[in-house]
Amino acid sequence: MTKKIAFQGEPGAFSHAAASNFFPGEDAIGCVTFEETLNAVQTGRADFAVVPVENSLYGRITDIHHLLPESGLHIIGETYLRVEMNLLAVPGATLDDIKSVQSLSVALGQCRKFIADKGYRTINAVDTAGSAREVAEKADKSVAAIASRFAGEIYGLNVLATNIEDAAHNTTRFLVLSPTPKEAPANVGKVKTTFIFRVRNVPAALYKAMGGFATNGVNMTKLESYMVGGAFTATQFYADIEGHPTDPGVVHAFEELGFFTDQFKVLGVYPAAESY
Repeated sequence: MTKKIAFQGEPGAFSHAAASNFFPGEDAIGCVTFEETLNAVQTGRADFAVVPVENSLYGRITDIHHLLPESGLHIIGETYLRVEMNLLAVPGATLDDIKSVQSLSVALGQCRKFIADKGYRTINAVDTAGSAREVAEKADKSVAAIASRFAGEIYGLNVLATNIEDAAHNTTRFLVLSPTPKEAPANVGKVKTTFIFRVRNVPAALYKAMGGFATNGVNMTKLESYMVGGAFTATQFYADIEGHPTDPGVVHAFEELGFFTDQFKVLGVYPAAESY
């Protein structure tokens, strides 16, 4: 039975490509916002969601860090997508015709050097593929979209410039979300564990909380902080580590973490994907 996979964006978006890579042959469903993407899984309209969490150039995708902990969804996998940005325009347009570029703010941020060199005005949009569609519909030779080559093919646009991203390592990491947990088995390949926590209001709490990972040889690959509830004193941390919760080192690290935190929640235990 065909599964339905929710992603943020329109057909041809980079999230669409990531969803198709992880779930080949399944039915991909585009959503306007990240909230709608998660809601599609929460309400049963989709079986899974594939959402971006960080980019090697742009950094973290802030919305996901705020939405995921409260979504009730579980991380069951990850995938990396090499992002190749292209300047797309209507047939007949040339580089000299372009005055403005339209795309998702994240995509515009990944092409700052190219945009600055050309002196283009930027237009923020909901997503990359939607920008390609709108540029095709407007048929204005002065406006181009920054999107994937796939999006250009879907909407009948020509590629005026390829690989315009600021660095060749431009890669986005995506998380695969499920309404039910699916924990990767221990001792079978590389595993990542993602969790959130809040430190207690005691001196050096974060330093002491992190000490258990160092002394037990657990590699922490990601640690992000952000405010919750609109309070400057309430900080939540989002972390990824290499290892399974049943690994002895992780068990001891989590035990030490517990002494200095007042909230702790595992969001997923899943196979680690190979990055580019």
